[in-house]
Parts: sequence; structure tokens; C-alpha cells
Amino acid sequence: MRRFEGRTAFISGGSRGIGFACAHRLAAEGADVFLAAANEENLADARRKIEEDTDCAVGTHAADLSLLSGCEAAAKSALEFGPVDILINCAGATKGGIFPRQPDEEMIDGFALKFHGAVRLSRLLWPSLKKHHGNVVNISGGFARTPDADFMVGGAVNAALANFSKALAAKGLEDDVN
Repeated sequence: MRRFEGRTAFISGGSRGIGFACAHRLAAEGADVFLAAANEENLADARRKIEEDTDCAVGTHAADLSLLSGCEAAAKSALEFGPVDILINCAGATKGGIFPRQPDEEMIDGFALKFHGAVRLSRLLWPSLKKHHGNVVNISGGFARTPDADFMVGGAVNAALANFSKALAAKGLEDDVN
């Protein structure tokens, strides 16, 4: 039996980069995967590639995960695909820039997708994760621990996500979610 056979993983940002690599590897190890990202064409390409390389089911949902409504729609679609017992929050890239010239919108956008998207998806999928003794992986960056004057947005977002992850782990101890 393959390591993740019988499991279903939801991967935000699963159409490209690290998110796609996580999804592809989980599928290769037997998990059914559900990919959520903003770009429908990228999702279709990712789905095709995973289906070509594995025998696992692949679901997708295109949504703006920086919005509550996008997270709600993606979570609903995922739960219709199957019970989620692995959640990988990987959506979101932040912009570097020189403070104080960096516009406020870049800070707001960085938090909206990477941080708030992960928080919302974790909350929306928590009942399924709890029921199935699931796992949550939040992908953050090294600037969470090593601030840089030219990457304040990314550092702040990643530090917030790291703090949330530690607190979520404590909640997971109560609810049997890793």
C-alpha cells in the first residue's frame, strides 16, 4: 500500500511551484488531490499532468483565495470531492520593495492571500480534518525568522503565518489534528 492511499489532500496554490510539487508527490504516494488556485488554465494543466503520472483522482477549483467567498467556494467544492484529511496551505507570494515607497496595497494583498487564505481554509476545513485525524501544513518562507529591509511584506506575512501555525498546532493537540 502506498503511503497516502485512501487520503484526500487539499492544496491551495496547487497549480504551480511548491504547491504543484506537493500535490504531485502526494498523488504519486496514493492520495487523491484537490487543487485550488486562481488561474483555471494553470489548474487544468496541473490536473492533466497529475492524471497522466498517477492513478489518483484530481479535483480543482479556481477561486480568489484572498477573499472569504473564494475560500468558502473552494472548501465547499473540495468537501463535495471527498473528505479532506490533509490541508496544505501554499497559496500566495509576496512582493519585495523598498520601505517607505512600497504601497499599502502590497502589504494588504500579501496578508489577504497567504495569511488570511490559510486561516480561512484551515477554519473551513477543520471539521473534516478533525473527523479524519488530519494534517495541516502551512508553507511559509525563511524571512519569517530573518527580517530584511527590502522584504518587509514577505517577512511580516510569513512571521504571522508561522505564529498562526504554532497556535494551530496547539489547537490540533486538542482535536487530534497534526
